[in-house]
Amino acid sequence: MTCYLRATNIPVMNRVWLTTEVETQEDVLTDVLLDDEWHIVLFNDNHNTFDHVIECLMSTCGHDALQAEQCAMIVHFKGKCKVKSGSYEELVPVHKSLSEKDLTVELNP
Repeated sequence: MTCYLRATNIPVMNRVWLTTEVETQEDVLTDVLLDDEWHIVLFNDNHNTFDHVIECLMSTCGHDALQAEQCAMIVHFKGKCKVKSGSYEELVPVHKSLSEKDLTVELNP
């Protein structure tokens, strides 16, 4: 005897099996990604000046003036640039600081 969900006619057993598989995959991916190298990506916006972006990269990411200016130019012309790489734990406070300075950033594996 097979049990069905009322509205969909999908066997209940299959639905439970799929949910378990997805949860297992998500747990494994989370463990792997936290061990990988992460990157802070800076995105172009229409409200920050070059000087502000350069100053933020120098003070928060430890860039020298030339590196910060080059990153700002890449962001301006390409739309985004990886501005810092490292471990997840190392980059979380840097990401937070850049966000608080009104820069548009993401923390990606």
